[in-house]
Amino acid sequence: MRTNGSIGSDRSPVHQLTGSRSVIALGLALLSTFPAMVLAQESVVVRAIMVEGALPAEDPMAAAWDDAQEAEFPLSPQVHWRERIQEVTVKAVKVRALHDGKELAILLEYEDPTEDPDDAAALEFMVGDKKAHFAHGQPMAQVEGGPVNIWYWKNKENKAVDMNAKGFGTLKAQEHQDVKAKGVYQNGKWRVVFSRALTTEHREEDTQFKPGEFTSIAFAIWDGKKLENGDLKEKGSQKAVSSWWYFRAEPSPDYSPYLYAVLAIGLAAGFQFVVIRQLKKKGAAR
Repeated sequence: MRTNGSIGSDRSPVHQLTGSRSVIALGLALLSTFPAMVLAQESVVVRAIMVEGALPAEDPMAAAWDDAQEAEFPLSPQVHWRERIQEVTVKAVKVRALHDGKELAILLEYEDPTEDPDDAAALEFMVGDKKAHFAHGQPMAQVEGGPVNIWYWKNKENKAVDMNAKGFGTLKAQEHQDVKAKGVYQNGKWRVVFSRALTTEHREEDTQFKPGEFTSIAFAIWDGKKLENGDLKEKGSQKAVSSWWYFRAEPSPDYSPYLYAVLAIGLAAGFQFVVIRQLKKKGAAR
């Protein structure tokens, strides 16, 4: 006599098969969303996703930026040099980045109540393996001095200046200018895009970006509004800055781990299906 709980019953294998299909569907859904779940939790890394086609290197308002992962970093007054201010206008900057395997584009977005000719922004990177301080590569306790590579943009010229520094007072524009930049002010916000080739011939001066490797990145923002006495609200070392964070140009996507996982699930499901059929046949033969 068969019972509802027997292995040979018609009902139990079918229910097991239905359950396995649900598990497989859930597993596939989790696998498809896993990369997005991981990336959404990143808060200390600017990840430049590799894309096909033309980069929005000269268009801060391009729709392509909507597909780039956004990271946000806090800013505070510069306190390492004697010329400083106690309060800054910009408290945070949002950053997105894209690359196509050859060229890199980085977008900064931040709130500023007014558009002024002397509004400015900058990116800073370490050069080579030497650990430099984010304050212009200034030598400090347990930290060697520079060099650092600084990409600077000012609204007045609306273009980039590629520079180097090895400490306070050493900032100097490079003879070669590899970096481009363009800013657009709209609805109380600046969007500034910087672009450059991932690698250059000037390895002693330019940061080299190799997909898959991390490098250090820092940010600086100047509110160029004029005060009643004619001075600029923020200028020179009087600015909003960040400490070092991380930057990574992502390599081309490798989906093989997910394909292997899906294949393993498929094989397991197929094996279970065969076992269930055999059990059903044995049960029917009794």
